[in-house]
Formats: sequence, structure tokens, C-alpha cells
Amino acid sequence: MKKLNLNQVQEQFASDRLKIFKTSDLIVSFGVSQRAAGAFLSYNVKKGAVLRLKPNLFAFKNNLPSAFAIANNLYCPSYISFDTALSYYNLIPETVYAVTSATPKPTREFEVDGMSFDYRRIKSQAFTGYIPVQVDGETVYLATAEKAVADFLYFVSLGKRKPNDRLKLDRLDTIKFKKYQSLFRI
Repeated sequence: MKKLNLNQVQEQFASDRLKIFKTSDLIVSFGVSQRAAGAFLSYNVKKGAVLRLKPNLFAFKNNLPSAFAIANNLYCPSYISFDTALSYYNLIPETVYAVTSATPKPTREFEVDGMSFDYRRIKSQAFTGYIPVQVDGETVYLATAEKAVADFLYFVSLGKRKPNDRLKLDRLDTIKFKKYQSLFRI
């Protein structure tokens, strides 16, 4: 059975810009068996060199992806929205400690390495209004400012979020905001 070397794997994945990976990535990249890849991951997770984000999703502890990249990969499809996006766009003054995303799938919560990742279900027809953005050198899916406000206010209207009287709406494109807001009325 061919064995994997931690340094070689880290170097190869770093050159491939692969910060989040699966067992299948090891099998394809290094031509090892499922068993060898599983043994490598199990050993290195126990040793603390590899972080298990969720079953069959990993990252190296010494080269962790951004919290936004982790959020996009933990529960797919999803995009970062709500308080997290509002803070990113400086539409609220508060610091946010969990990464909150929108998804058409059931609501879920994960904790990875002490960080909370929350996913809130929205209507399938409202699962739009996100764009690829470069954050810490990684491409992540993030709601536009207008869509983040529409998502947030929809949950306020459902009583699932408290209103934020410090939300800055003056910087929004009103036409885009109304378009996104109308998606929740269908």
C-alpha cells in the first residue's frame, strides 16, 4: 500500500491552491487507494495537522481557508448573507462572531474549530443575488449588499431576527433592493 507524506501533500495542494479537500482529492492527486487516503487523514486529524471540517471535508491546520470559504463549502448550495454580509459591507456597526449564510436547504448549524456557521433556509426562488468575491485570496459567494438587507429584513418580518435600528440603508441601490425584496412575496 502506497503511503502519503504530509509535507508532499501540503506542498502539492498549496501549489494547486487547494485549501479545502476531500478524500477523493488525495486518491486522484497521488494515485493512492481509498484505504491509504483514509488512514492518512485519520492519522493526521488525530495528530492535529489536518482539521476535519465535516465528514469527508478537510483543511490543513497550518494553511486554513478563510471562514467565508469554509462557510461556502460546509453546506452547499449557500452564500454568505444576513449579519455577516451586512458587517462585511459596513451596513451595521456590530462585529459578528458567526458566519451566517442563506441556503434553499433546511436550516443547519455547524461548529468548526470553535467558529459557528449558521445556515438559514430561504425560498428557492429567492436563492439569488449573490456574487463571487475575492476574500483573503479566495473566491467566495457573498450576497450583494441589497440582497443581504432583503434576506435580513425578510427574517425580521418572520420574527426570526430582531430589527437593527443602526442598519444603514442610504448606500443601497433602491431598485435592486426592491427587486430582491419582491422575491420573498411570491
